[in-house]
Amino acid sequence: MASDESTSKQAGHARSFWQSVFAPQTRLRGAIVAGVLLGLGYALHNWQGLPGTASLHWVSLAIGLLFGSHAAWGVLREGKFDIDVLMVIAALLAAAVGHPEEGALLLFLFTLAGALEDLAMERTQREVEALHALMPKEALVWRGGVWVEADAQTLETGERVKIRGGERVPVDARVSEGATSIDQSTITGESVPRDVAAGEEIYAGTVNVDNPIEAVVLRPARESSLQKIMNLVTQAREQREPVQQVIDKVGQVYSIGVMVLSLIVFLVWWLVLDRPILGPDETRGTGALMTAITLLIVCSPCALVIATPTATLAAIARAAKGGVLFKGGSAMARLATVGAVCFDKTGTLTFGRPRLYEVHPVAWSDANQLLGVAAGLEADSTHPIASAIRDAAKERGVVPEPIENLDNIVARGLQGRHQGATVRLGRYAFVEEIIPVCFRNRTKELLSRIQSRGHIAVVIAKQDAQMPEGGQVAVLIMADAVRPGADSLVEQLHALDIRPLRMLTGDNRATAERVARGLNLDAFDAELLPEDKLRIVNEMKQEQALRKRGVALIGDGVNDAPALATATVGMAIGTIGTAAALESADVVLLSDTLATVPWSVRLARRARQTVRANLTLALSVIILMAIATLVGSWLLRPVPLAIGVLAHEGGTVLVVLNSLRLLWFEVNSRTSDTIVRVDSRRFGEAGPHVAAA
Repeated sequence: MASDESTSKQAGHARSFWQSVFAPQTRLRGAIVAGVLLGLGYALHNWQGLPGTASLHWVSLAIGLLFGSHAAWGVLREGKFDIDVLMVIAALLAAAVGHPEEGALLLFLFTLAGALEDLAMERTQREVEALHALMPKEALVWRGGVWVEADAQTLETGERVKIRGGERVPVDARVSEGATSIDQSTITGESVPRDVAAGEEIYAGTVNVDNPIEAVVLRPARESSLQKIMNLVTQAREQREPVQQVIDKVGQVYSIGVMVLSLIVFLVWWLVLDRPILGPDETRGTGALMTAITLLIVCSPCALVIATPTATLAAIARAAKGGVLFKGGSAMARLATVGAVCFDKTGTLTFGRPRLYEVHPVAWSDANQLLGVAAGLEADSTHPIASAIRDAAKERGVVPEPIENLDNIVARGLQGRHQGATVRLGRYAFVEEIIPVCFRNRTKELLSRIQSRGHIAVVIAKQDAQMPEGGQVAVLIMADAVRPGADSLVEQLHALDIRPLRMLTGDNRATAERVARGLNLDAFDAELLPEDKLRIVNEMKQEQALRKRGVALIGDGVNDAPALATATVGMAIGTIGTAAALESADVVLLSDTLATVPWSVRLARRARQTVRANLTLALSVIILMAIATLVGSWLLRPVPLAIGVLAHEGGTVLVVLNSLRLLWFEVNSRTSDTIVRVDSRRFGEAGPHVAAA
């Protein structure tokens, strides 16, 4: 038994050793050593004429064969034949015909390119796996009547956790006690922390930057929003762009074809053109075998195979870091072709919740007291209008007034007593009774104007305790808040030649028109059912097909599922906890700002340009060097094997480096300067950052 355990441990150590030997970092170091030995051998032989320098070439070749043979054997064991096998065969043939330095150069560059490719893949993987580091290992949880440190993976729904200042949130939870600011920048890309209070959700991996809070676990760690994001990105990495799918299918056939072509060239040069096998011969020219080896090397599709995946994975990693999730290279490729965009309104162009932007006193002496009374009435309400009033009071530093005998009249409003007088807040019909008669017509006229603009208005009135016929009245005017970046969104997408920008909403026409005009959208459709949105998207797809462009639909991921699935690319915008958004679209925008939409389009187009540049470079090198090899050998002016090797492997290295540039793709200064700029004049009295509800 002990012998079996010892044997098992030894086998494990052996596997670990060989895994470390063939790791990308080790291969890179090995390639560098092989290159130094090769260069030193060339220098000593050509400059000093020292004997024995060929041994340096053989050592360099041996190092290259160590790594190259490992890769080739792995391919052959799977019953395949690809470029790894081609390169080893070419190096061995070069050494066999008396050119170990050429074979060493080939394997040095091939190993170097392969190591750089794998390191590039690791870099994109690290960009994504950095999300794993956001998951805390431990959490402070209330168990057995005391706070104890526990493994975050053991937390269950309903348990209470405490998150102190500076700590990461261990799981998705709802704040139960306290208020603080939460930094979501590592997940959503937003630089400004989000204020949270009791009743609001917080998400795994975000950071509490202020006060300690208590929260109730909503989902265990394995079902957290962050874990869902990780799963989506992992799936995206495994998907292939259409171009890459074609390359993957023909890769093995192409490699076998190159081998067969090289064999045919060898036979033709030897038997038909009467060239020497080895050569070169002063009268008969280049050796047939050397010509075939050079052709085999320059036609190998190394750069072609990695042209697409390196660029796609780098772009996916960069997008994830910026708060945009692409569900695969295909989604990114489709987004790059978009020529028109449709928007849902509520929850997409706007937040879908009202914001108080004006307190209009009809007959009230102290506006701050008015707002304080309203906040006091709405202190315990969960209605969106109540939240808007409380938020406005907090922003203006107004303390809620104490209200006595508070009563919630369902579907009508709130009633209570303030300083001995009756106060009401709600619909006009509910409040009218305590509004002084002389102010009723004026209040109704004001409400009519507000409602004609599609805004929300509630009335607050206070009856005079000494004079029942007197009192005070005001109107609180609210509108749905426009998302940051919505205003500059139109300008930026037009600059990308994306038009029309069309809003599709189920809201009434007056409200839709107000938002569409305020944002300068090209078109809008109102009072739509889900099937109407589907029909319009299909019609636009047919129109854009004439331009060989696609249609993107941006929705909130909840009620736009049919249209999202039909569009060329569906983009869902929502917080990191919106499960529907994470599941229903091709692209998920994790931050509240719409500025990520044009940014993601530019990134997708840059990725497409990078892929095209990579493919052009790879194909150009293959075609030009193949022609040069055959024509040069035919005309007795052969392309040296070393030049073929440098061209082939140099192209591979350039493709990798060109793809890695996508990891540093940034928002340009013009975009960042216009992320949150809304012209209040376009929304009338709504002011900045708000539109019609």
